[in-house]
Amino acid sequence: MTEREAILQALFARLQTISDAKVLRNEALPEKIPDGGLIIFRDGDPGEPETLLSPVSYYWQHRALVEAVVQKGDQATRDLALDGLFRKISIAIAGDRTLGGLCDRITPQAPDTNMLAIEGSPQIKGAIIPLEIIYVTADPLG
Repeated sequence: MTEREAILQALFARLQTISDAKVLRNEALPEKIPDGGLIIFRDGDPGEPETLLSPVSYYWQHRALVEAVVQKGDQATRDLALDGLFRKISIAIAGDRTLGGLCDRITPQAPDTNMLAIEGSPQIKGAIIPLEIIYVTADPLG
């Protein structure tokens, strides 16, 4: 397994510790959102690494995404539910920003919130939270 995949699996495992929410990796948005909310972890884009010499190594600023989605009650209830999900995601990541030393640091960025309207169902409120994952590998394939 590449270092990149080990990092992504460890980060997914951290997100799975969030209580009440259903956590998926690289899945499509389902038709029904669980009461505790839904988190979809997307592997994202590792970008182009910076090559370091002596010894040759590759410095990555990988951008992964976390989609957080809630579907319940009125607008105020959805706002509070999504904010609660943000807090749980923040706590899960802050618990170990290096994933046991697999990466140098994980830094969440500001969420991009929006309203998703699906015909015939209650409104959904969601956000995309970019995560910057910094790590170094000995191989350009991660």
